[in-house]
Amino acid sequence: MTQDNSFRFVYAKIPTQSGPREASVTVIGGQIACVDGPGGSHCRDVDIAGAWLLPGAIDGHVHFDDPGFTHREDFASGTRAAAAGGVTTVVDMPCTSIPPVTDGGSFDNKLAEISSKAYVDFKLWGGVRGNDFQDVGADADFGTHRLDELRDRGVRSIKTYLVSGMDTFADLTQEQLLHVLVEANRRGMLVGVHAEDKQRVIQGVREHADDLTDPLAYARSRDADAEAAGVATCVELAARTGASLHVVHLACAKGVNLIREAKACGVPISTETCPHYLAFTEHDLARLGGLLKTAPVVKKNEDRDALWAGIADGTIDMIATDHAPGEYPREKTTGSIWTDYGGVPGVELLLSYVMSAGVSTGRISLSRAVEVLCEAPARIHSLPAKGRLEPGADADLVVFDPESVWTVRAAELHTRQKYTPFEGMEMRGRVCSTYVRGVQVYDAARGIVGVPRGRLVAI
Repeated sequence: MTQDNSFRFVYAKIPTQSGPREASVTVIGGQIACVDGPGGSHCRDVDIAGAWLLPGAIDGHVHFDDPGFTHREDFASGTRAAAAGGVTTVVDMPCTSIPPVTDGGSFDNKLAEISSKAYVDFKLWGGVRGNDFQDVGADADFGTHRLDELRDRGVRSIKTYLVSGMDTFADLTQEQLLHVLVEANRRGMLVGVHAEDKQRVIQGVREHADDLTDPLAYARSRDADAEAAGVATCVELAARTGASLHVVHLACAKGVNLIREAKACGVPISTETCPHYLAFTEHDLARLGGLLKTAPVVKKNEDRDALWAGIADGTIDMIATDHAPGEYPREKTTGSIWTDYGGVPGVELLLSYVMSAGVSTGRISLSRAVEVLCEAPARIHSLPAKGRLEPGADADLVVFDPESVWTVRAAELHTRQKYTPFEGMEMRGRVCSTYVRGVQVYDAARGIVGVPRGRLVAI
């Protein structure tokens, strides 16, 4: 493959509403110049022999832990994993770095740490914490100037929690979240919410924490009712304010139904789910223990089926990974599900998993897969030049072999932590090469290509 910034992919198959079709795609100056047009005298043809040519996937929910928790992951290892998995843009969360990204200064601090490490392009979530509120009464304020500072730096997505286990990023009350929604909406910013009901989770932990050996005790402590109650709160607040609200990492059938009903009524709400909720259930949690510990927790077969149905019918807008590895094995095999770190790696497997478990099985079409992996996250996270195979878009491209059958091995992944609940799973479809703005960053035969050149996408 070429590193030249002006070239034409030929004998490619690109996604359409009726399935993949043969096409050529010309790249000039880091952008898509034309589809099915002449390459020009200075363009070199790159023959990909009938492989699929896809827009680079966008993972709108990753925790790359930099700065502050780089023993788990850093921006170099996280973005290498992204590149190897055909993810060309990531949107990194504000809560798992020190300091958390909640204002202009913390944004600048993080950007200074990560900008020289990125192998793919990136955008940053900002956040609002309970810690930021000076008053919990009617005149509560978290310092709305913080939103202005973040917006001035290109942030359009704000992360909040209804229940949080982090002292450095405390959850919000419903009244505080309402206030954040109003202020974010005035600035054209999306608010993302971790939607589990705090009181139900607290009560669940009280009832089940004495069981130290059964991983399902953890699952029972934050069950589908706790998650559905959190989603219901989000629906009610989005309807009341008219503000754009995004429910992150949806995991239960009841939540899917609530969001489907809300959308039918015109409520401005969107949502995502994750591959681990589409692949695993509580039976796998019982088998894998801490290796599959997340919050929300994986649930039952019927929840998994409802999530796939929600993807197919448009209720679920996008798929993201919530990539959040713990230090392995120390933090993931403590001997108790209650003390194991909650989070799994995922960014490198996102594209292949959705193509394998979704498209190859007929659960969703290729065009729908591109919507949930590329087009919708670009729209939701304000990335207008990303996620599409159209003239003028960034040439973030993935050459993908849909027939390649391979087995997931954690030791071969590029994340810093060599574990995955997908260990041993057979997948159909694999990334051959990845391009960011027209420059190759990954090749299946050679691995990561070149030096970090990813950059902040600030609109």
